[in-house]
Amino acid sequence: MGGHPAVAAGAGMAPGAGRTARGLLPPPDAGAIRYLVAGGISWRAMPADFPDWSRVYAFFSRWREHGLITEFHDRLRGRVREREGREAEPTAGIIDAQSVRAAATVPAASRGYDGGKKVPGRKRHIVTDTLGLLLVAVVTAANIGDRDAATGLLGRVRRLHRDITLVWADGGYTDDLVDWCRQKLALTLEIVKRTDDLKGFVVLPRRWVAERTFAWLMNSRRLARDYETLPATSEAMIRWSMITRMGRRLAKARAAGRR
Repeated sequence: MGGHPAVAAGAGMAPGAGRTARGLLPPPDAGAIRYLVAGGISWRAMPADFPDWSRVYAFFSRWREHGLITEFHDRLRGRVREREGREAEPTAGIIDAQSVRAAATVPAASRGYDGGKKVPGRKRHIVTDTLGLLLVAVVTAANIGDRDAATGLLGRVRRLHRDITLVWADGGYTDDLVDWCRQKLALTLEIVKRTDDLKGFVVLPRRWVAERTFAWLMNSRRLARDYETLPATSEAMIRWSMITRMGRRLAKARAAGRR
């Protein structure tokens, strides 16, 4: 997989989802998707060095539908955390949202206008661990408020990551959400506020971690704006971007260990 660690195929995976005997990702198709996400090209502009675009797209669609992109991403995240001396499962996270402009290919039904940021398009809601690695990502229309999306997002985090008991957030997640998290999820939502006496750009504790993750995502040209017809495809593209970053991180660590 071009330097990425092989991840053993587990039991119970959907048949016909593109598995190989030794790992989850057939190298040619996986490399083509990484190229598409990094370069921001369209499917039909896939270079001749890769398999035909229709085959690559079919592979991507099967993996998205069967949840295998998420599974592969989560396995890589666990390995990165262990490489950093952490437990595979985090105990704390950071929640944040980012509005991005939508291309003409995005249907009106799944796009909106973020009045606060003055951005027409979609909004990416994420929860990361304290290393900035993605835990959960949900894409909505840009007019969906941060607090409105947070209830489902944090509930999903609690189901998938039972060890998490603390999440940091900015002032957009205040009001009843803090009490709701404590009563319904047994989760502490700690608001990191910017004080009034601070002027200009200031790095705020914990919040900068999620902001850095958004910056990582924007390095992938496919994510510079939202080009996808389906929100689920947008979420899959976000995970592919993080898969590439984590794979490189692990490859560099292995190379350093051999010196």
